[in-house]
Amino acid sequence: MIFVINEQHIQKRLIHKARDILEQGGVIIYPTDTVYAYGCDMTDKRAVERIYWLKKIPRNKPLSFVFADVADLHEYVRNISDQAFKIMKKAFPGPYTFIFKASKLVPKIAITNQKTIGVRIPANDVALELVRALGRPIITASVNTVAGSYIVEPADLERVYRNEVDLVVDCGPRVSEPSTIVDFSEGEMKIVRRGKGELFFAGEE
Repeated sequence: MIFVINEQHIQKRLIHKARDILEQGGVIIYPTDTVYAYGCDMTDKRAVERIYWLKKIPRNKPLSFVFADVADLHEYVRNISDQAFKIMKKAFPGPYTFIFKASKLVPKIAITNQKTIGVRIPANDVALELVRALGRPIITASVNTVAGSYIVEPADLERVYRNEVDLVVDCGPRVSEPSTIVDFSEGEMKIVRRGKGELFFAGEE
């Protein structure tokens, strides 16, 4: 199943239908400000397990959470320093993933042995509307092939994954570039991967 959503004039009825699929334990493919991503309800264990299966990655590899607002992070992560908060306020919404220690509210299935999670607030209104409609963060992971490349055309995503996901949200082609990953889990900032985005961390590496 595929929904075509206009990013300039978002059809709320389609957002609500996608939300219903998430609430029922479905896995969707939806747009971010980088690449298309798998998404599911963080509270549904089977849905989270499906994303690990779809990604073909081990359970000790972390997934990310998509939020709609920086203020919502405090419930799910611990020890946000003043430095981290200031950087996130500048970076979000945008193509960045920040890694923190997880709070006790994060379901165990969704965190690694290191007790960390990645958090994102993408600059994509469709993704943010999905989170707001669901009322809690969406677990997310980029859609990429075993070789590591990204499928950027929604029609190709629907053709390849129609039997493996419950919905593809079509918002047109995406740029084939992942987010920049910044790790604050040990207190000091560490840039793990430079991806899309122009935020300059002068002297911070």
